[in-house]
Amino acid sequence: MTDVHRTVWDETGGAGAPVVFAHSVFTWGDDDAYGFAAQRPLARRYRLLLVDRRGYGRTPGTGRSDFDTDADDLVELLARQEGGAHLVGHGHGGLAAMLAAGRRPGLVRSLALIQPSAFSASAGHPVVEAMLRRVARNPPLPDSVTPEDYLRASTEGLGLPMPEPTERRLRAVATSMRERPVWEARVPLEPLRTAPWPTLVVCGTWEGAPEPYRAYAGEPLIACAEAVAGAVGARLLRVPGYYPHTQRPAEVNAALRELWG
Repeated sequence: MTDVHRTVWDETGGAGAPVVFAHSVFTWGDDDAYGFAAQRPLARRYRLLLVDRRGYGRTPGTGRSDFDTDADDLVELLARQEGGAHLVGHGHGGLAAMLAAGRRPGLVRSLALIQPSAFSASAGHPVVEAMLRRVARNPPLPDSVTPEDYLRASTEGLGLPMPEPTERRLRAVATSMRERPVWEARVPLEPLRTAPWPTLVVCGTWEGAPEPYRAYAGEPLIACAEAVAGAVGARLLRVPGYYPHTQRPAEVNAALRELWG
């Protein structure tokens, strides 16, 4: 954990409760495009620790990013906070947050999951099963595919704007290309269901999303969010759009304040 970078935002002088954030793919903790930059106003009342997962942002890589390693890193960071911390995860970071919270629930004050990629929770759902069959048919990426090629296919290829292919962005994409598939994870839901702290699941409605993107990613993520919320007894918050914390930060931040309060 010593080499895992954390961006710290704290306007409380150290008096605010700590909150640990774990990001998803193609990004890093304080990224404007897909990360948690829009959550910075929360630092007025809380001490925010934005993790760069291994191979992302300012954290060294490990050859292959892995949700189990990410969960271990989060557990270690939680253990360093007096009284534990609130925990927030988006996408793949949401999966790591669920694993960490399940391993050491005593270190968690609350859990917020933004469209978590915990597909084992929705196993059997027709939309999720169709996604798993689709990805199983995909051949391995040829060595000739560059991170910029992959970024373009994953954004413009699905009707989305492509972010500027900076060095940091392409490094994040390269890590995402090698990341251990999240559908291999098996999340133990019982420790989350019986935990004494509250859980919030945030999901976009995906209105306004390009249809290819909604079909490819949105519908499985909606099914997953609904399944996770039902399985652990969480509040399910639906907000317009498809990147809740970046497109609707006022609503998401208000829900986080309520959760932490």
